[in-house]
Amino acid sequence: MAVDASHARLLKEIEAEALATAAYTGIAAFAPRTMAAMAAVPRHEFVPEEERVSAYLDVPLPIGHGQTISQPYVVALMTDLLEIGAGAKVLEVGAGSGYQAAVLAKLARDVHTIEIVPALARTCRERLARLGFANVAVHEGDGGAGLEKEAPFDAILVAAAARRVPPALVAQLKPGGRLAIPLGAAGGAQDLVLVRKDARGEMSARSVLPVRFVPLTGKIQ
Repeated sequence: MAVDASHARLLKEIEAEALATAAYTGIAAFAPRTMAAMAAVPRHEFVPEEERVSAYLDVPLPIGHGQTISQPYVVALMTDLLEIGAGAKVLEVGAGSGYQAAVLAKLARDVHTIEIVPALARTCRERLARLGFANVAVHEGDGGAGLEKEAPFDAILVAAAARRVPPALVAQLKPGGRLAIPLGAAGGAQDLVLVRKDARGEMSARSVLPVRFVPLTGKIQ
């Protein structure tokens, strides 16, 4: 897929940032599939009209309701960490404008994304349908509870900071699956953490990178 100059420049910046943070993340270059997904999703479609001039800058942007669309480098990093296969079923917590879900949809078979803000859930659903992302289902609700009716999931991505990994998400992750989540207090120190569940169901976790996300809201935080 051809991309315009600003989008191409953003992809180069993501590649440079991956190399610059490799000492933290252990990843000097993202997988070609990850970068192809980042190239295939038009970020300007997922930001408010007044923010479109900044759509291809490597920065988070406001989307209303106190929420943000994540920095593209962080979207690429979290996506890459999950190692999503073509047949995967993925859960995202915190749909926002739908940008991260769209990137995941370029890699996975099915994506389920949950949004607690009704207005954001509605516009996200409409936007993804308009753009042809038929393999994404948008659900309204408390993402900390996961989506038991669709579990288990090969991968789970949480796009908001929690104080701990919600137990429901651990339970809904398949053996062999991966979960990426920012952990820490709102407005304080946060770390992007990669959680793995082995074939026996035992969990392990490692901190990947200091990050800053809006807080996970709902009963389970």
